[in-house]
Formats: sequence, C-alpha cells, structure tokens
Amino acid sequence: MNISESASEAEDIAAGKVEPNLGGCLFKKRLPRPGSGKSSSYRILVGYKRPDKARIIFLYAFTKGDKANISTKEEAALSLVAEAFVSTTERQVQELLAAGSIWEVKGHE
Repeated sequence: MNISESASEAEDIAAGKVEPNLGGCLFKKRLPRPGSGKSSSYRILVGYKRPDKARIIFLYAFTKGDKANISTKEEAALSLVAEAFVSTTERQVQELLAAGSIWEVKGHE
C-alpha cells in the first residue's frame, strides 16, 4: 500500500466504512489484494475515535492467508494502544513524531 492509498483508506475509516468495529477505538478494515476480492485480502487494524478523522493510527496489518484473525490477547493489547493514542495530546503526538516512534501520513500530498 502506498501513501495515497493509506490516505484514501483513512478517509474511508473516518466515513465509517470499516468492518467490524472491534470495540472501543479499535476497528478492522479489509483491503482487497490487486486482482482479487476482499475475502483473500489484507486486514488492517486501526485506532480511531469519531469524529477526529485527523487522528487515525494504523496499528497492525496481515493477510488472511497468513493469519485467520488476531487472538483475544492481541485484540486487547491493540485496543489499549488505540485508546492511548486517541487520548494523547497534540504535544505528545508531536513528541512521538520527533522521536520516530510514529509516522504521519497526510492525504492529498
């Protein structure tokens, strides 16, 4: 996935085009592989809290062929990370960016 595709997916997530909502601020987004449908696609787990579409964090990605789903423990851990990220202040986000702990993807660049 390239940066423009990531931005487009973020816009879909902000519009509620996710399946399913895993609870709290954790969502799963299915992305089709080129030349195939969503059933053999990528799974992307993101943290997001409506209505702040400016702050969506891509947490984890896998293919259905590699892994059917995440475990209950993985889901709980990712949910905690999602909740923590969407609760951070703008200053904390800037510190994470400066440290290289997270990367920012901006749409339409």
